[in-house]
Amino acid sequence: MMKKIMGFARLARPANLPTAAADIFAGISLALFSSGIAIPDFFSANGTAVLSLVFASVFLYAGGVVFNDVFDAKLDAVERPERPIPSGLIPKNQAALWGVFLFFIGLYLAFSVHQVSGSIAGILIFSILVYDALAKKHSFFGPLVMGICRGLNLLLGMSILGQLEVWWVSVVPMIYIFAITLISRGEVHGDNKNHIAIAGFLYMLVLAFIAITITLNTDRILISLPFIVLFGFLVIRPLLRAYRENSPRNIKKAVMAGVLSLIVMDACWVAGFSHWYVGLLVLLLLPLSLLLSRIFAVT
Repeated sequence: MMKKIMGFARLARPANLPTAAADIFAGISLALFSSGIAIPDFFSANGTAVLSLVFASVFLYAGGVVFNDVFDAKLDAVERPERPIPSGLIPKNQAALWGVFLFFIGLYLAFSVHQVSGSIAGILIFSILVYDALAKKHSFFGPLVMGICRGLNLLLGMSILGQLEVWWVSVVPMIYIFAITLISRGEVHGDNKNHIAIAGFLYMLVLAFIAITITLNTDRILISLPFIVLFGFLVIRPLLRAYRENSPRNIKKAVMAGVLSLIVMDACWVAGFSHWYVGLLVLLLLPLSLLLSRIFAVT
């Protein structure tokens, strides 16, 4: 029984889930800054709404990766036979029901906050399924749709006030996830130096976009700079290693670093548009992800 429970947990990629929560905190910080609302006061008065969006995002992400494995069952039987579905631990129909349940809870929680939040959650579910079932097979549309999904998750956090004044910031996670998805193309067979070079350029673009946006809109660039430098170090270092030695092992490490460093990217936004100590609290989700990554697979 416990083995099967762990199988359902593995389908949901627990190590990745804190990255979804970090998006929500970043989105909330951006929304509150644009409306001139102080984060500490807002959190103390609207804690239920904040937690509802955080868990909505977590459940939606979990449902998405469950359906990823459902649609990939035949391919995983060849490339990743150890996964719960191809190994026979979790039947495919049970995994699909698990994914539906996770989506339903995420959608319910989002609508409990605001109609705008629920609408974004619905669009996010649709985009996730498009990626899982169709888009990921394409070299361009796969990374694009995955990036759109992450941008929508940031918008989900911004929707806590029922408006999306700084919606354009959602372009940043779209670019970033596009880069990670490009890198992951060589995770099984290697030989993807061209993709890694493009991803490196996109990483630098993301770093510059964050720094310039914070500089132009706030006076907190020096406060957020340590977060930005840490973010750059964590993603560029494994990427260079994967380029030099273009093996599946190094590529997988670069992908894992990119996924988990989403938390650091979100901490950059929070530090720049809120307070450094709130950014530090978001950054503490990283050790949680790293701990879970020792137990559960990230990719």
